[in-house]
Amino acid sequence: MNRKATALDVAKLAGVSRSAVSLVLNGRGDGNVALESQQRIREAAAALNYSPNKIALSLRNQQSRVIGIVSDQVVTSPFDGNIIAGADAVARSHGFVTVVMDTELDESRDESAVETLLDRQVDGLMYVTVGLRPLHVPPNMARVPSILANCFDDRPEAGLPAVIPDEVRGGREAAGHVMSLGHRDIAFLAGDSLTPAAPRRIDGYRDAFKVAGMPVNEDRVIQVGWDIDAGFHGAMKLLDGVEPFDRPTAILCANDRLAIGVVLACYRLGLSVPEDVSVMGYDDEFRVAKTMVPALSTMALPLREMGEAAMTALLTEVEAVPNGKDDGGGPGASAGAATGTEPTTSSQTMVPCRLVVRDSTGPVPAGR
Repeated sequence: MNRKATALDVAKLAGVSRSAVSLVLNGRGDGNVALESQQRIREAAAALNYSPNKIALSLRNQQSRVIGIVSDQVVTSPFDGNIIAGADAVARSHGFVTVVMDTELDESRDESAVETLLDRQVDGLMYVTVGLRPLHVPPNMARVPSILANCFDDRPEAGLPAVIPDEVRGGREAAGHVMSLGHRDIAFLAGDSLTPAAPRRIDGYRDAFKVAGMPVNEDRVIQVGWDIDAGFHGAMKLLDGVEPFDRPTAILCANDRLAIGVVLACYRLGLSVPEDVSVMGYDDEFRVAKTMVPALSTMALPLREMGEAAMTALLTEVEAVPNGKDDGGGPGASAGAATGTEPTTSSQTMVPCRLVVRDSTGPVPAGR
């Protein structure tokens, strides 16, 4: 069996010193090694199929090259796994691996899950939730650079940075889409107010009317819940026994399951979607929105994008903090952690949702 190539083999083939090979392949060549020599080193490494030993590199840098991810239910839930997928893809592209622990919605396990990951010498931590919500951040997350994804610190002061979906903008764009089709009598079936997503999406709906210079009919905004049956009963309340000119021509829903219930109610009443009533979902739920009949127009949650953005920000700080660890015990991936300053407010990065137009929305019915 052929012997595995070493850094010395690369150096000999490229005609440079071994230290030059180390500098270039560990990302520190600029300013230390001539560009022409850098190119020869990379070509030699490729020809010999050589890559640096990750374990040895970690020992030299005093980094584990491991990022710990704690989730409330993402691993064991059919929803939001793409957040972790996006985060993991970014981590791998930077030479890191991820280790994930799921607390299965048991908040009493949060701190111990974080401690378990810290015992494994992780370089940074991310907390991911199913559905947007405030998080009581485990205090031991402050020991390394840390960030939140799809949740935000419940402390009003100096909390951890968070990457969350721009729900207000999503609600505004959903309403704007059906308005562009001529609809003016637009209802909104919202989920309960236990999650911050529902009121933010309602705010966006109201914003769209404000931008269009039209008043909001508050009777058209109904909080019903999140499941198919809630959408069905909410739609029946809006449509059953109502004269055609008195019923809404479009119904926006706080998620795709509500939208399915609305479509079922329309069919029960002999109404066509979208000819009689346009129906708009939210989330772009996998294997639901696209395969529904008719396929649902919806706002796609930026799950993978949130994971990518959160991991990118986290790794930026991990690589900025000396040895990848925070000796001061301050908050992890806060804006001031890498510079040694104490942040005054938490930082939230808003990731826009994406409008997906399919078959469940169409022009306003004639005469309306």
